[in-house]
Amino acid sequence: MKNTSGKFITIEGCEGVGKSTQTRFLREYCEKFSIDAVFTREPGGTPISEQIRAVILDAAHQSMDSLTELLLYAAARRQHTAEIIAPALAAGKIVFCDRYSDSTLAYQGYARGIDKQIINVLNRFAMGETEIDYTIFMDVHPKNGFLRKGGANASDRLENEGLAFHEKVYGGFKEIEKSAPHRFLSFKATGTKFETHALIIAALKERGVLT
Repeated sequence: MKNTSGKFITIEGCEGVGKSTQTRFLREYCEKFSIDAVFTREPGGTPISEQIRAVILDAAHQSMDSLTELLLYAAARRQHTAEIIAPALAAGKIVFCDRYSDSTLAYQGYARGIDKQIINVLNRFAMGETEIDYTIFMDVHPKNGFLRKGGANASDRLENEGLAFHEKVYGGFKEIEKSAPHRFLSFKATGTKFETHALIIAALKERGVLT
């Protein structure tokens, strides 16, 4: 499942930072210029992984153990990577994924407090030989993110963890960014959504991902 001529781009950030909007803009850009790209998300991306997503995020599952949550994410990622991501990369396509392994480290490691070495091992099992080429990081504090989206989604168990939890997630992302500066393309998203899109396109062109 090793990347060949394809490129794997993940899109990360806390809640309400504009990931969905920027992903949509990227899809529209690729369609406009006939760029062979796959757009997907985590948890999810395949029928099996989407069912796991429903279990993870269901607000009724408040009793879910943190390790159970971690293992469910790993299972969803493995199926998603094997079924969608790795074959697309092997075929030379660009894959854009809304969340991936960094989210697990930020949410379950830095915020939940699970041993990061365990998370890294599980991520490696789930990813196989697949490697992330670049990560678009929407660097927006969760307080501002929730203000943007008008508060937490009542049906989403993770969104309803409270601001203190999401501040730990944000801190986790910042630590991951420090450890992989060559991979992270960070955007404060202080301008309009169109200005942020232009900056993202320019950064991807500079690195040869887009033409």
